[in-house]
Amino acid sequence: MATIRLGDEAPNFTAQTSEGEINFHKWLGDSWGILFSHPADYTPVCTTELGTVAKYTEEFNKRNVKVMALSVDGVESHHGWIKDINETQNTTVNFPIIADEDGKVSELYDMIHPNADSKLTVRSVFVIGNDKKVKLIITYPASTGRNFDELLRVIDSLQLTAYHKVATPANWKHGEDVVISPAISTADAKNIFTKGVNEIKPYLRMTPQPNLD
Repeated sequence: MATIRLGDEAPNFTAQTSEGEINFHKWLGDSWGILFSHPADYTPVCTTELGTVAKYTEEFNKRNVKVMALSVDGVESHHGWIKDINETQNTTVNFPIIADEDGKVSELYDMIHPNADSKLTVRSVFVIGNDKKVKLIITYPASTGRNFDELLRVIDSLQLTAYHKVATPANWKHGEDVVISPAISTADAKNIFTKGVNEIKPYLRMTPQPNLD
């Protein structure tokens, strides 16, 4: 069984999906990605999750993020389920759902946890950068639906910290002050972060979010 850790290259695969055969890395291109698994089609929590993701399309597009779901059911089942999702969640599913009937992708990404269920995937989430590296891994039990506002918040943090020498504090949201990297001296920080440096402690310096006008 594969073990994927932060910083690893996201394993590539070719799979049948609700939008045809897709090679994962080619499909990602230069975009960031979210790969997330579902226990099964026609299940209540999953139905609300996929509906929510469809409603968040504009937010994902703003962040250059592509979304791909996975279930162990087949393509025909997916198409029927998508109709239900669109009807009950008042939206249009516009992202591919992998038909992982043979479990190859589930095994590749360690999405089946036998002590939870021997056949169905748990609610795994992988955020993948535009360098194809795994940036975030979260695993939820089947009984708990995911918080996609939190995933957007994390992606904002990941994209900010990828290009600026900062980190984001607890409960940070886009637009709030950020933490200056400990590797930067306060003197250098004052030259780099021209919006100001608030030195609370020598190791705890704050600055306004640098990528905002």
